[in-house]
Amino acid sequence: MPSADIIGKSSPLGATVVDGGVNFSVYSRSATGVELLFFDRDDDATPSRSVVLDPVGNRSYHYWHTFVSGIQAGQLYGYRMFGQSEPSTGLRFDGTKVLLDPYGRGVVVPKSYSRDAARQPGDNSASAMKSVVVDSANYDWEGDAPLRRASSRTIIYEMHVRGFTMHPNSGVSEQKRGTYAGLIEKIPYLKQLGITAVELLPVFQFDAFDAPSGKTNYWGYAPISFFAPHQAYSSNHDSLGPVNEFRDMVKALHRAGIEVILDVVFNHTAEGSEAGPTLCFRGIDNATYYILENRREYYSNYTGCGNTLNGNHPIVRRLIVDSLLYWVEEMHVDGFRFDLASILSRDATGNPMPNPPVLWDIETEPALAGTKLLAEAWDAAGLYQVGAFIGDAWLEWNGRFRDDIRDFFRSQPGAVRRVADRMVGSPEIFGHEDREAEQSINFVTCHDGFTLNDLVSYDQKHNEENGEGNRDGADDNRSWNCGVEGPSDDSLIEKLRSRQVKNFFAATMLSLGLPMFVMGDEVRRTQLGNNNAYCQDNELSWFDWSLLDKHADVHRFVSLLCARRGLRNAEHEHQRVSTKTILQNANKSWHGVKLNQPDWGDASHSIALCGELRHEGLLFHLILNGYWEPLEFELPPVTSETGESLKWRRWIDTSLDSPDDIVPWEQAAEVANDIYQVPGRAVVMLLARIKG
Repeated sequence: MPSADIIGKSSPLGATVVDGGVNFSVYSRSATGVELLFFDRDDDATPSRSVVLDPVGNRSYHYWHTFVSGIQAGQLYGYRMFGQSEPSTGLRFDGTKVLLDPYGRGVVVPKSYSRDAARQPGDNSASAMKSVVVDSANYDWEGDAPLRRASSRTIIYEMHVRGFTMHPNSGVSEQKRGTYAGLIEKIPYLKQLGITAVELLPVFQFDAFDAPSGKTNYWGYAPISFFAPHQAYSSNHDSLGPVNEFRDMVKALHRAGIEVILDVVFNHTAEGSEAGPTLCFRGIDNATYYILENRREYYSNYTGCGNTLNGNHPIVRRLIVDSLLYWVEEMHVDGFRFDLASILSRDATGNPMPNPPVLWDIETEPALAGTKLLAEAWDAAGLYQVGAFIGDAWLEWNGRFRDDIRDFFRSQPGAVRRVADRMVGSPEIFGHEDREAEQSINFVTCHDGFTLNDLVSYDQKHNEENGEGNRDGADDNRSWNCGVEGPSDDSLIEKLRSRQVKNFFAATMLSLGLPMFVMGDEVRRTQLGNNNAYCQDNELSWFDWSLLDKHADVHRFVSLLCARRGLRNAEHEHQRVSTKTILQNANKSWHGVKLNQPDWGDASHSIALCGELRHEGLLFHLILNGYWEPLEFELPPVTSETGESLKWRRWIDTSLDSPDDIVPWEQAAEVANDIYQVPGRAVVMLLARIKG
């Protein structure tokens, strides 16, 4: 029996710095023995110290715990877990493997790290990732707190921490390229662009080697720790460097008025299938953490990544909620985008549940009230829940907005009815839920798929560089190359491509909903037709800063769109209670080339919407022409509140060269006639001030 001073406590889980040392606690229902290991260096082949936990004195329920005196923040540690190795019953204990703490706040990765060593029999101490003791209280936030900006005044910029500044032409010092510190240096760019939130691709510690041979898992959808910021994104190589540098980044972004949303992956881990490595969860309590099948020998794969986290198990539910609370309370993030969120609605047998406990745990957690919760409401096994995701707090990636807007501007038959619904908040999808229009996150591109430039430059994906015979990546891209596959030196094709890019931006930013676009689209960043660049950690994926000059017209167009959308009246927005109410009360009308005669037929390729921005005192007339020829649109007469006849003013016409394609609202030029000719494939926005 251990002495009272080393028994420790079962709560809190993880490594907690207290007076005189550190308390350690880890859950394992089926382990028969636990050894806590301490290391002086990340590549040490043997621990400097080990503590064997007594299965009676150091165990309460299924929690193994101990207090170790003299340990401080920065200490490296890991576990060995002992028990039966019977894969046919779901037990995969391997006492030779050094395991990460599921609640570890930091992770170090030795240069000799090896997934193979974690797969094969034998001690892997020297090449194993190790956890780091972190003292969360030891940081000066200088009064910082999450910003809690209303969704109605949010513009999301999906970006990759490393890719944003890694290019040699980024202007960031070599030491800071690709890091949290490097991102801080580029905050003035984000501020000038006008976005209000960055959505960071995964920054939880992930296994960068979970990729085909010779490739890197660049995107980061291979998590192995849900509490630790990714070590490689820190310019400070001290064991505590990633935690503090991440906080520095959050604090700096908040000072600029920019929220931080994390793309979180609570659906699978880097341990992969039954042939994968033992890094953490598999060796600690495999049957608890994963959905298993075939008498628990194999991993269910609803993610396409080899395994599926058992998100509705009570222990895993607690892990997920505790992780979210940590990132909000200790790291000050503003929201989360849940990758393949529909997986969290599946039970231990993989069947969808009508009221998934973990999703309700997240939604009803008081400390998360006001935190943005974004759902990718589908999974890789066919479960699609856009418009049907549970709860009242979730915002949803609207994949149908993406598809329908793409179809419209490539002149697909039958797209007019669908695009009209998407532009007014997708009531066909979301209207029954009596929610705000911002429930719909409107986007045309994201990290997964073509960039916006490639959407208008390629008819087919070109993923040969991934080494999978071009079999990977989506085949349904709904793209159009404007007449030439890939780069072109034809000025007319280039002009059309820029117009199409502006069309997509205009539709995204002018639609009712929460707009999102991806890093580099504002300067026509290309991946040369690769629509699945998850393993391309090179200039193919990085932000090329020379494009800022090459496509300055597109950048200017996007910046002015963001600037106008960001000037919403807060008091007015707080009065908005639901999509349904907005649509019922809005003073709007649909038109075609003739007033009051919208053509909803399958052969139609154009539509016009007239409405009132009441809080701005403005009328607008929005024309979307997805036809390949010019069309003449009749304009409705407009009068002021006092009965004075007014002229429409042109704010946007994507067919015009910069700077006439978009102007500051107050500089909009008068439209002389009652008919406006819109060239093929163009967006026009006209305004008239009727009061104020």
